[in-house]
Amino acid sequence: MIKTAFQLASKIKAKAVMIYIDPMEDLLFEGRIPKNRSLYLLSRKKKLETGGDPLRDMSQRCKGLISLPKIPMSRMSIIKLAMTTALSLDYLEPGDKIVFLVGAADLGLLDHLQILDTAKESEIVMGKGLTGIAESVQPEVFQAVLHLSLELAEKGREGKPVGTIFVVGDTEKVLPLTKQMIINPFKGYEEEERNILSPSLKETIREFAAMDGAFVVGGDGVVVTAGCYLSASLEEANLQRGLGSRHLAAAGITSLTNAVAFVISESSGDVRIFKNGKVLTQIEKITRK
Repeated sequence: MIKTAFQLASKIKAKAVMIYIDPMEDLLFEGRIPKNRSLYLLSRKKKLETGGDPLRDMSQRCKGLISLPKIPMSRMSIIKLAMTTALSLDYLEPGDKIVFLVGAADLGLLDHLQILDTAKESEIVMGKGLTGIAESVQPEVFQAVLHLSLELAEKGREGKPVGTIFVVGDTEKVLPLTKQMIINPFKGYEEEERNILSPSLKETIREFAAMDGAFVVGGDGVVVTAGCYLSASLEEANLQRGLGSRHLAAAGITSLTNAVAFVISESSGDVRIFKNGKVLTQIEKITRK
């Protein structure tokens, strides 16, 4: 399957091959990685173990590792998350083609090969909207909020579903369009204590996510406030049917500012990312039978 992925990448002139490595016993590959075809590895592990044969070990032949949250994810969700992250990090640009090779970690099998073209606005992800995000949001902050949103969607709070919004970046324009619904729980704390990149803040976020209102987060990751009402919203006709008030508010605030909004649907557990008033991508929660 890996050999086929690289052969296909050469044939269609794909810029990158992305392989989900968790189902693999090792990262040894005897074949040739074509020139001008970047290799990225996808994993729930924090880092790759190196030190093997540089000619055979894919961890030493790849351009980077894209980290995935430690939650159950479908094959398509892995692809969406990897592509969203790669575009936000400027690993890819609109017009690039990518070959994905994914599978189920518990089965130890790579079984799904897919080609995606970032030039096309598809149901997978709107590549054009994700480029340039780093202008207002640091890439590591984008990833941290995305992972946190997916974890909250999956685990909820005390076993109960959570629905909330994270508005990230361009706080100077965002804050005048908000109204505090409760006393700001983050006021008075040092910036390093309320940075979304701090693992110790995760449980605090989980507690406040059960409240009504949105989180406002700076592009540097500092949480400015929580429990606030977003006064800007789009007309329902401008969004796909079935999306509620949180999605309308996220579309509205991102249409008037340069912020990015992450919305967790309380009813479905899906996570949607908004930019410029539009849904860039939707990552569905796995439904357990």
